[in-house]
Amino acid sequence: MAGILAWFWNERFWLPHNVTWADLQSTEEATFPQAEDLYLAFPLAFCIFMIRLLFERFIAKPCALGLKVQANGPQKAQPNAILEKVFTAITKHPDEKRLEGLSKQLDWDVRSIQRWFRQRRNQEKPSTLRKFCESMWRFTFYLYIFTYGVRFLKKTPWLWNTRQCWSGYPYQPLMPDLHYYYMVELSFYWSLMFSQFIDVKRKDFGIMFTHHIVAVTLITFSYITNLTRVGTLILCLHDVADIVLEAAKMANYCKCQKLSDLLFLTFAVVFIVSRLGIYPLWILNTTLFELYEALGNFPALWVLNVLLIVLQTLHCFWSYLIIKAAYRAISKGKVAKDARSDVESSSDEEETVPRSKAPHSTVTTNGTSGANGTNGYLTAATSSEEH
Repeated sequence: MAGILAWFWNERFWLPHNVTWADLQSTEEATFPQAEDLYLAFPLAFCIFMIRLLFERFIAKPCALGLKVQANGPQKAQPNAILEKVFTAITKHPDEKRLEGLSKQLDWDVRSIQRWFRQRRNQEKPSTLRKFCESMWRFTFYLYIFTYGVRFLKKTPWLWNTRQCWSGYPYQPLMPDLHYYYMVELSFYWSLMFSQFIDVKRKDFGIMFTHHIVAVTLITFSYITNLTRVGTLILCLHDVADIVLEAAKMANYCKCQKLSDLLFLTFAVVFIVSRLGIYPLWILNTTLFELYEALGNFPALWVLNVLLIVLQTLHCFWSYLIIKAAYRAISKGKVAKDARSDVESSSDEEETVPRSKAPHSTVTTNGTSGANGTNGYLTAATSSEEH
């Protein structure tokens, strides 16, 4: 094990020439980032998650109810043991052959069975209240950490001159404000990585999970190698657009459509300018060129840039979705929703259809449609869920 650790932490890989890990050990004169500091992120991540639960219950939920956010979830499907067994054990989207078989077995018409499966799928979808509380938590955190980052960075020389990120590297003492900023951001991303499995599931789940992994890796890597100055610029730049995004979502959940539209278009502009403009011209320029000019070439430099380029690839993917959503919004006269983090599958559209075979055939149900929903029923082989 000692041999593996020695190989992994090879100084020739992680540090510039003629620099050793011993040179970066903290002393009474100067404090430097230490790998063991990162263990703090795990209890802090748990604390952040607990703060989130308390915030959503005692602050976000009362705010949501005060703003008349819909508290009820989708209408529940009537209990049926046979259909429930098919739904849980076989398929949530029965094909035409299975629908016909169930129709004969239950003496229900096919459309009634389609409606039952549609309602049953909707039962597993989060309520608007839950989505509002989640967005309000993220909005509050992003607003706080962005404000803290700006207040910290405006006092630093590297905000105004990125070459200062490499001045005196790696012998740059760790300031308490910078240490706090890094630990809180790292802890938040750890909490997001784990809570993503219980949060509202969105259709970019895999991309977001990749983003969280890249973010945690970048923060960890930059802290250990004392690349924290450029790291603070990256963190602050990424938080600004998310504030507007979560505000747009909250406005949408409150049914303030005009405000939601305005905030979404603002988010689109901020996101594209910051991620496709400032990020490559400001961040990638200094890590690809100014860093090389100041310190020469060493392997960890390329690890840093590969991770940053992966992040830029995600920016391009999200920008494509956002531009597509904005174009659709402009052409239709309103913003439907943020395509970057839309819900995995929103409520299915229902229409009133009489059930002709069962004794309860006169019962009708109404569902809720998302902005891109489809009216009525599709064929038995397909689903009417929106994505």
